[in-house]
Amino acid sequence: MSWEMLFTFFVLFAAVILFVTDKLRLDLVAIMVMLALGLSGILTPSEMLSGFGSTVVILIAGLFIVGEALAQTGISYAVGDKIVQVAGDQEWKLIVLLMLTVAALASVMSVTGAGAIFIPVAIRLASRSNLSPSRLLMPLAYGALIGGMLTLIGTPPNLIANAQLQNAGMEPFNFFIFTPIGLVILIVAVVYMLVYGRLFLRGQQRPQGATEQGRRTLQGFLEAYDIEDKIVRLRVNEESELVGQTVVSAKLRRRIGLTLFGLEYTSSTTKRLKVTSTQTNRAFKAGDIVFGVMQEPISADVFACIGLELLPMGEEGHHLSARELGMADLIVAPDSKLIGRKISGAGFRTNHSLSVVGLIRKGEALHGNFGNIELKFGDQLLVVGDWENIGKLQTARENFLLLAFPEEIKNYLPRRRLAPVALGILMLMLVLIIFRVVPSVTAVVLAATAMVCAGCVSVNRAYSSINWPSLVLIAGMIPMATALEKTGGLLLIVDQIIALYGDSSPYIMLMSLFLLTSVFSQFTSNTATAVLIAPVAFEVASIMGVQPEPFLMSVAIAASTAFCTPVASPINTLVMGPGNYRFKDYVVIGVPLQIMALAIATLLIPVFLPFY
Repeated sequence: MSWEMLFTFFVLFAAVILFVTDKLRLDLVAIMVMLALGLSGILTPSEMLSGFGSTVVILIAGLFIVGEALAQTGISYAVGDKIVQVAGDQEWKLIVLLMLTVAALASVMSVTGAGAIFIPVAIRLASRSNLSPSRLLMPLAYGALIGGMLTLIGTPPNLIANAQLQNAGMEPFNFFIFTPIGLVILIVAVVYMLVYGRLFLRGQQRPQGATEQGRRTLQGFLEAYDIEDKIVRLRVNEESELVGQTVVSAKLRRRIGLTLFGLEYTSSTTKRLKVTSTQTNRAFKAGDIVFGVMQEPISADVFACIGLELLPMGEEGHHLSARELGMADLIVAPDSKLIGRKISGAGFRTNHSLSVVGLIRKGEALHGNFGNIELKFGDQLLVVGDWENIGKLQTARENFLLLAFPEEIKNYLPRRRLAPVALGILMLMLVLIIFRVVPSVTAVVLAATAMVCAGCVSVNRAYSSINWPSLVLIAGMIPMATALEKTGGLLLIVDQIIALYGDSSPYIMLMSLFLLTSVFSQFTSNTATAVLIAPVAFEVASIMGVQPEPFLMSVAIAASTAFCTPVASPINTLVMGPGNYRFKDYVVIGVPLQIMALAIATLLIPVFLPFY
């Protein structure tokens, strides 16, 4: 064994230890691996940096941008809206719909991104259904992970396995080759979570209204100002005295203590909410549906006297207001010109297009018609409006200080009108990949460029959407595969595997590669694991005289079965806090699912990709 091979194995072993112990960032470890192999002279400078020019890296970067455009234009969140409409409060239905929809979304965008979009939706649904978030968040995470198994572009390990075939000059995988196996695993996982998973998912609740980062949600703001049960949804009747009057002339806050903040309407079959503070000159029409905040409880009879019909909010109404409505928590500054002025005359509506719906003074929420209350230094105000005007508060510091934005500001979607364009670009990209009109990397880069040029995502947002640590991790570990091959280390690993299983059937070898990849993926990056094991699987297949496609697919699918630890995948880590999970929870629920995935893959992969 040469010193070059020994040094390469030493670097590989050190990298695995650092990956498992998490002492250093994964991307930094990958850079150190790359530098060690280059400085030692084992790799030339071009070989050392070859990962950064890999088509896999470019393709994954493009998919990050496409996924961000889907989020920015609201396409991703529209899927969540549909769940809200049809799920009701039945736990089993929520689990099924969440797992299926997040899996469908994860099949065409980042697994982590798809899961992250649905985390607030799942928490909201759990709260409305009187469930612990833990009942929904782990099924959500597993659905996202399995969604990556459904298509060629679902997750980086699929693309890495595909690149191994292309580098060898062989026919690449087609777009839907993963779908049958992934679909069976998804169906089994859904049934498994309904039957077995729910028995072990604990029921501890997070403090209501708070997120895992500590930032309050919209619901948390409403609770802090003690108005969460004072939000109402009303219809303007034909005989209403409000018909023909504007929001300003109606003077509803002065008359009955009702502050209007939204007007519901339908746009392209999707319900939307216009903020009334920007609609001050619009006259009420019969049939208008409005949202408002009561300063004191008002009976339906009082509303009826002025021609307003009280409507149930329902889950759809709550979700609509949470999605469209912006809020901010302000405090009156010591030198503010607002001190001594009444709230109704402070100019929030005219100067900022915002409405004041809550007031806290000396830690106590004030009630009643506080429009005539004079402001004092230190008063906290809850203001509502559209997200654009809420965002402008960061630069309006002369009269008040901005205390906090709600968590939902991350979901502000200024590019929603471009949703049809983004959807069209996505469909075009999929057609180009499925029918192999152009190489996959070309189709993805074309789609990412089109998303930016069409305005579906800004240039700055496109750059920030790319998970650079993941790309550096891949680019930094690709040279390790080159070094193993160049020094003979790859052949040595293959020889050892053949010595152990050489006389066994290809099924045993397929299971062995699955187990090896799966175990590594529980503690290290599944992408780095796929980069290292895919060449081994290819060489083993060559020596055994079987087709490499079954072994490569086994590696790709196994890399996505990151069910057993919270560090196995970013989406597992994301749900750990809000779900109040322990390490043990992942083991107890994840290991049986891991075994079932192994059995399904072993049985089905050779059916669709024969060994001979």
